[in-house]
Amino acid sequence: MYKQVILVRQDLRLEKGKLAAQVAHGSLEAALSSDKKTLVEWRGTGAKKVVLKVPGESELLQYKRAADRARLPNALIRDAGLTVLKPGTITCLGIGPCREEKIDAITGSLKPL
Repeated sequence: MYKQVILVRQDLRLEKGKLAAQVAHGSLEAALSSDKKTLVEWRGTGAKKVVLKVPGESELLQYKRAADRARLPNALIRDAGLTVLKPGTITCLGIGPCREEKIDAITGSLKPL
Protein backbone atom coordinates (compact mmCIF):
# COMPACT_ATOMS: atom_id res chain seq x y z
CA MET A 1 0.00 0.00 0.00
CA TYR A 2 1.13 3.55 -0.74
CA LYS A 3 0.65 6.74 1.22
CA GLN A 4 1.87 10.27 1.68
CA VAL A 5 2.39 12.18 4.91
CA ILE A 6 2.55 15.91 5.47
CA LEU A 7 4.32 17.06 8.64
CA VAL A 8 3.14 20.40 10.04
CA ARG A 9 4.91 22.64 12.56
CA GLN A 10 2.78 23.17 15.66
CA ASP A 11 4.75 26.14 16.99
CA LEU A 12 3.44 28.38 14.18
CA ARG A 13 -0.16 27.97 15.34
CA LEU A 14 -1.49 28.50 11.81
CA GLU A 15 -5.13 29.43 11.33
CA LYS A 16 -7.21 26.76 9.56
CA GLY A 17 -7.18 28.30 6.10
CA LYS A 18 -3.43 28.96 6.13
CA LEU A 19 -2.80 25.46 7.47
CA ALA A 20 -4.91 23.90 4.72
CA ALA A 21 -3.05 25.85 2.03
CA GLN A 22 0.37 24.85 3.39
CA VAL A 23 -0.63 21.17 3.61
CA ALA A 24 -1.88 21.34 0.02
CA HIS A 25 1.46 22.80 -1.10
CA GLY A 26 3.32 20.03 0.74
CA SER A 27 1.19 17.30 -0.77
CA LEU A 28 1.42 18.59 -4.32
CA GLU A 29 5.14 19.35 -4.31
CA ALA A 30 6.06 16.00 -2.76
CA ALA A 31 3.84 14.15 -5.24
CA LEU A 32 5.47 15.98 -8.13
CA SER A 33 8.88 14.79 -6.91
CA SER A 34 7.77 11.15 -7.00
CA ASP A 35 8.33 8.82 -9.94
CA LYS A 36 5.44 8.32 -12.34
CA LYS A 37 4.91 4.60 -11.59
CA THR A 38 4.60 5.24 -7.85
CA LEU A 39 2.29 8.19 -8.46
CA VAL A 40 -0.02 6.04 -10.60
CA GLU A 41 -0.05 3.24 -7.99
CA TRP A 42 -0.75 5.71 -5.16
CA ARG A 43 -3.60 7.37 -7.01
CA GLY A 44 -5.01 3.98 -7.99
CA THR A 45 -5.25 2.95 -4.34
CA GLY A 46 -7.01 6.09 -3.12
CA ALA A 47 -4.10 8.55 -2.79
CA LYS A 48 -3.93 8.13 1.00
CA LYS A 49 -2.67 11.23 2.82
CA VAL A 50 -2.01 11.64 6.53
CA VAL A 51 -1.27 14.97 8.23
CA LEU A 52 1.05 14.68 11.24
CA LYS A 53 2.32 17.20 13.75
CA VAL A 54 5.85 18.09 14.79
CA PRO A 55 6.75 20.55 17.56
CA GLY A 56 8.88 22.95 15.52
CA GLU A 57 11.34 23.70 12.75
CA SER A 58 14.31 21.76 14.10
CA GLU A 59 12.27 18.55 14.37
CA LEU A 60 10.82 19.08 10.90
CA LEU A 61 14.32 19.42 9.47
CA GLN A 62 15.38 16.20 11.21
CA TYR A 63 12.56 14.39 9.37
CA LYS A 64 13.65 16.04 6.12
CA ARG A 65 17.19 14.69 6.59
CA ALA A 66 15.82 11.22 7.40
CA ALA A 67 13.62 11.24 4.29
CA ASP A 68 16.59 12.33 2.17
CA ARG A 69 18.79 9.56 3.63
CA ALA A 70 16.06 7.01 2.85
CA ARG A 71 15.72 8.49 -0.66
CA LEU A 72 12.01 9.15 -0.19
CA PRO A 73 10.41 11.81 -2.37
CA ASN A 74 9.81 14.89 -0.25
CA ALA A 75 9.24 18.61 -0.37
CA LEU A 76 10.03 21.23 2.25
CA ILE A 77 7.54 24.10 2.05
CA ARG A 78 8.58 27.70 2.67
CA ASP A 79 5.90 30.36 2.85
CA ALA A 80 6.01 33.26 0.42
CA GLY A 81 5.24 35.69 3.23
CA LEU A 82 2.28 37.38 1.56
CA THR A 83 -0.10 37.03 4.51
CA VAL A 84 0.68 36.10 8.12
CA LEU A 85 4.19 34.64 8.04
CA LYS A 86 7.59 36.09 7.28
CA PRO A 87 8.91 35.25 3.79
CA GLY A 88 10.78 31.96 3.78
CA THR A 89 9.20 30.55 6.93
CA ILE A 90 9.34 26.74 6.78
CA THR A 91 5.81 25.48 7.44
CA CYS A 92 5.61 21.81 6.52
CA LEU A 93 7.20 18.80 4.86
CA GLY A 94 5.50 16.45 2.43
CA ILE A 95 6.92 12.92 2.22
CA GLY A 96 5.84 10.45 -0.44
CA PRO A 97 3.91 9.00 -1.97
CA CYS A 98 5.77 5.75 -1.47
CA ARG A 99 5.31 2.43 0.29
CA GLU A 100 3.72 2.86 3.72
CA GLU A 101 6.40 0.85 5.50
CA LYS A 102 9.14 3.16 4.21
CA ILE A 103 7.34 6.26 5.48
CA ASP A 104 6.33 4.60 8.75
CA ALA A 105 9.96 3.71 9.45
CA ILE A 106 10.64 7.45 9.65
CA THR A 107 7.38 9.04 10.83
CA GLY A 108 5.62 6.17 12.61
CA SER A 109 5.96 7.73 16.07
CA LEU A 110 4.27 11.02 15.12
CA LYS A 111 0.68 11.86 16.07
CA PRO A 112 -2.03 12.98 13.63
CA LEU A 113 -2.90 16.66 13.54
